[in-house]
Formats: sequence, structure tokens, C-alpha cells
Amino acid sequence: MKPADESPWWDRDRHAGRRPLLLARNRIQAAIRDWLGAQGFVEVDPLALAVSPGNEAHLHAFATDQIGNDGVPRRMYLHTSPEFAMKKLLAAGEERIFAFGHVWRNRERGPLHSPEFCMLEWYRAGEDYRVLFDDCAQYLRHAAECAGAEMLRFRGAECDPYATPEVMSVAEAFRDYAGIDLLSTCDGAETDAAALRAQAEARGIRLAADDGWSDILSRVLVERVEPHLGHGRPLILDRYPAPEAALARRAADEPREAERFELYACGVELANGFGELTDPAEQRRRFELEMAEKARVHDERYPLDEDFLRALAFMPPASGCALGFDRLVMLATGAPRIDEVIWTPLPAG
Repeated sequence: MKPADESPWWDRDRHAGRRPLLLARNRIQAAIRDWLGAQGFVEVDPLALAVSPGNEAHLHAFATDQIGNDGVPRRMYLHTSPEFAMKKLLAAGEERIFAFGHVWRNRERGPLHSPEFCMLEWYRAGEDYRVLFDDCAQYLRHAAECAGAEMLRFRGAECDPYATPEVMSVAEAFRDYAGIDLLSTCDGAETDAAALRAQAEARGIRLAADDGWSDILSRVLVERVEPHLGHGRPLILDRYPAPEAALARRAADEPREAERFELYACGVELANGFGELTDPAEQRRRFELEMAEKARVHDERYPLDEDFLRALAFMPPASGCALGFDRLVMLATGAPRIDEVIWTPLPAG
């Protein structure tokens, strides 16, 4: 008999072992859906095919061709997030919306990554982005209750889902866990890769010769900062540097920082939220910078969604967040990897 993890997911014994986790997943999703409904949110169902999959430099999409009645192919993408479509709904007049939907991201596979996964995305028109912190805390509690768990768990780490999340800025986390003065290396949209490199290398962080400022930040975050986040109680990593927040507003009191945060538990990133940028010209400028960086590093670009940029002029001030639902279920059930909580996981490879 094959070991459990080598058997296909449809093997009866393997499925029987995973089934309690999958039923917990269903309970968690139902509880969150009910809570959002009670808060006045409307569930929406954005289509997955898009003219642009998103314009962040290090996101990789799945491409396909839509062939019309004229037989001419038109390049389309499976969305990496329903963000553009949902913001168009805000422009159309919706005020509180959410979606449970599948999204696709290429070049991502591992214990925490599936190329296709379920995302919970929600938006609040006219509300400060910090309200989303409380939403995230509610989801952690619902997940734990539905899974019958007192603690969230992953690889020996534990996090109390009922505790109020700690809030820490990215600059504070880099100072405390990496000994790096991050904000001294950026000034609004301008960054100083050489200055950040010097600080990182002085602390023994190995870098590639062509790593830019964003690459160095990501390496420090993954190696020195993330392992410390969300242990004991959840953590909100708030106020990302403005160059790392292409879709977020600048912080009113500090132009080097933005209204962007991430939620962590057990060292695992669970959610990414913004105070949303609503300036079409500024959004276009940021997207063009992101695509220039993508062309430099990955030798490809994605088109801009011109319809989205037109709609942005009519979008009200809003906050929004995306949460990796499979990861939430994984931590609530104590599953060792994301495939264990997906009903029909993709083959390994």
C-alpha cells in the first residue's frame, strides 16, 4: 500500500482521513458568509476571465485565448484576484460587498501555495481601512469555533484566535527583527536599493547581484521578519512602505508609508488589506512602474485594464481586503499543508 501522501486525493482511505478537515472548511465558510450577511454585505460573483490579471510586478498569471465568432483569438487571463471587478461594482454604487472565489497564480506551489485557491475578498465603501482589522479578527474566531480549535496551529507554532491582534508597522518589524532602518531607504515613490543592500548585507543576508529594493525588502521580510509574526496572538503588519503598496492610499501623516496591512498567524500571512487608491492618474503611474519592473526582472508585461481605470474615477473612498481562505482553514484544522483542506487538490509537481 502507498503512503497516504503518495496516494491520489480520490483514494478512499486518503479521502476519509481528509474529510473531517473538508467538512470543517464548509462550516467555516458558512459561518463567515452568515456573519458578513448579518453585517449588511452583499455576496457577488465576479467572473474569472479578465483582460488584465493584475499589475503587480511579482504576480504571475495563467493566460488563455478567447476566440470570438470571427475566429480571432484575444489574449485573456485568469484573474489573480477579483479586485478590479469588485472595485467596478463599488463605482456602480455597491457599498458593502464580498466574494468567495477561485483565483489563479502561476509559479506558486508548496505547503502554503496552490496555483488555484479560494480567496475571500471584501470591501467597505466610506470606511477606514482599520475597520478591516476587526473583520480579520472575527474570521479567526469563526474559523476556530467551527473547527473546534482552541488555537491556530502550523508546524509547531500556535496562535490564539480569540486574542486581540497586535498591530506593528513594517518599519517597526524591520527594526526589531532585522535591525534595519527601512524608511531611511525610501522617500515616497523613490527608493535607495544601495542603502538597503548595505544594511541587509551588514546583517548577513545574502542577496543576488541584480536584486532591486523591492527584492531586498522581500528577502528580509521572509528570512528575518515573518518567522516572528503571529505567535501567541495574531499580528497586523501595518503601514507598508509606499513603493510596496501599488493599490493603496498614502498614509496621511507619513508619505513614505501607505494604508496597507497584512494579517499573520503562526508566521503565516493570511490577508492583505488596503485603504484603496481612487486616483486614476496615480494608479496608472504606479501600474506602469510595476510593469516596467516586471519587464526588467521577468521579461514580460501584462496589459492595463483601461475599463478599471475609467471606473476608478467614480469609485468612492473605500477599504478592502483579500484573505487566503484555504490557509485560514489549514491553520484552524492544524493541517500540515494547503492541499489537505482543498476538496480536489491539484497533483503535486
